[in-house]
Amino acid sequence: MCVCQTMEVGKYGKNATRSGDRGVLLEPFIHQVGGHSSMMRYDDHTVCKPLITREQRFYESLPPEMKEFTPEYKGVVSVCFEGDSDGYINLVAYPYVENEALEQDDTPERDQPRRKHSRRSLHRSSSGTEHKEEKPGLASDSTESIQETKSPRVDLHIHSDVPFQMLDGNSGLSSEKISYNPWSLRCHKQQLSRMRSESKDRKLYKFLLLENVVHHFKLPCVLDLKMGTRQHGDDASEEKAARQMKKCEQSTSATLGVRVCGMQVYQLDTGHYLCRNKYYGRGLSIEGFRNALYQYLHNGIELRKDLFEPVLAKLRSLKAVLERQASYRFYSSSLLIIYDGKDSRAGMFVERRPEMRLKRVDSSLPESLQDGGSTEPGSSAQPKVDVRMIDFAHSTFKGFRDDPTVHDGPDVGYVFGLESLINIMEQMREENQ
Repeated sequence: MCVCQTMEVGKYGKNATRSGDRGVLLEPFIHQVGGHSSMMRYDDHTVCKPLITREQRFYESLPPEMKEFTPEYKGVVSVCFEGDSDGYINLVAYPYVENEALEQDDTPERDQPRRKHSRRSLHRSSSGTEHKEEKPGLASDSTESIQETKSPRVDLHIHSDVPFQMLDGNSGLSSEKISYNPWSLRCHKQQLSRMRSESKDRKLYKFLLLENVVHHFKLPCVLDLKMGTRQHGDDASEEKAARQMKKCEQSTSATLGVRVCGMQVYQLDTGHYLCRNKYYGRGLSIEGFRNALYQYLHNGIELRKDLFEPVLAKLRSLKAVLERQASYRFYSSSLLIIYDGKDSRAGMFVERRPEMRLKRVDSSLPESLQDGGSTEPGSSAQPKVDVRMIDFAHSTFKGFRDDPTVHDGPDVGYVFGLESLINIMEQMREENQ
């Protein structure tokens, strides 16, 4: 029984999955393509992630002109473990009540032990024993029961009708076809493992509620880019800073101010998402980065030339906004570029796929499909795209949380990354006119 089940539950978001008659059952956000912390689906319009106080305060302090380029901040929920009748553990969210959920420690990175592939977003709380005498345990009154509880389910309630395929290191398709981005489940399993290991000290966690920025897209194609020439925060230990600087030096972060952190792109010819992760992105040369961007804009039939102008317009607008943000630094933040893989031709092809049995597009298809034309009315309308900044756990600006280090001028590393991205896309547009 969860320690917070005695709370009154407030309003639920649209299509939230309830746990019994009370909390909202959280599941991995199936379109997460990068990052360390697991993004969880709260409802159709909302995702949530472990709360880091610095990131929460940053969202609350955003300049108005930046809000167009960031997810909407929707507040905080309390999250805890619950065991189901089959012995599996789930994460369940409840309305946040002050002093019920334990505060996140704001432990500087230098005090945190290194854990490979995971951000230290969940810290043990010294006040974790406050609830032990007053509240029941997690799955039962015995803390040992959590250690014996099974891993999270993989037969998710929310899944994609479109299979995902991860491209391996040899650029070959993995044989496994799954209904969620493999990176999202990886992050989810790692996070549950961390939380279970802390279960004797922590009963409740605080999670941020954020806008689900891919909600409006039928087949979201997502590119996650780590922006800037520097990734470590001002409070990073020497060891942490050295590791991050090495990653930058050995990747396009140093040469371009941007590197691929993950992506998924819908392929019209197979009906699958192709996925890449951060390890692929770290090994790319400048030319490799160009090729990755080309692949992201290619739908398996042709390059989506119609995306150049709307994406470039968003990137130029964001660059102008950030150039006006004096003293702001967005260390280790990412930029999401999103478009819909379901254009007019995608709809036509998907409808015919059962008869075609995933046959690759060739010259036997109507000419209108091959040359990018369409007989559907309104198909010439500019495609919907979105560009959003995310992950602000290491961001700072003058006067923010009494940070001792104050920077001058805009974040030139981030702006450099945007300039590189704009230049490469402009060149690609010229080469493919």
